[in-house]
Amino acid sequence: MQQTAYEQIGGDAGVRKVARLMYEAMEILPQAAACRAIHPKDLSGAEQKFYEYLSGWLGGPPLYTDKYGHPMLRRRHLPAPIGPEEREGWLLCFATAWAEVAADAPLRDLVMRKVVELAYHMQNTDGAQATGTCGEGTGQHGACHDHGHEEGVIQGAAGCGAPAAAGGQGGHRG
Repeated sequence: MQQTAYEQIGGDAGVRKVARLMYEAMEILPQAAACRAIHPKDLSGAEQKFYEYLSGWLGGPPLYTDKYGHPMLRRRHLPAPIGPEEREGWLLCFATAWAEVAADAPLRDLVMRKVVELAYHMQNTDGAQATGTCGEGTGQHGACHDHGHEEGVIQGAAGCGAPAAAGGQGGHRG
């Protein structure tokens, strides 16, 4: 039986490490400044929700959906202006963390392709009107930081159980 991406990166410990490294990168990388600016001052809630979501997205326990229900990612992110600069900053943070945890090149590449698709899907502005923060005015301040596509896992090209990104149950709906 094929291992899921969750299992291939070491299960819970691997997912926690990706979440920690991603938000650490967001704090220190100058190229991520625009992305950091649309997040709450305290990133701990965002990091926790990202960890919970990523767990299920990679084929592990569906912590986020068990706790909060369907993620509705695009809707939750609409209050935050996500333009090209924010998108690229977020991608850099994820790629930095993911490269340190995912040793298997086919898995690393497969998941990154899905994450890039997601990042483009989440962009909601051309970058000219960057104001507000994610969750602002929704009563869900910070609740949107569960980055990933809809729930569900597919067997990818490497047979590793990478997340769905196109069509079917919970993929990118463009």
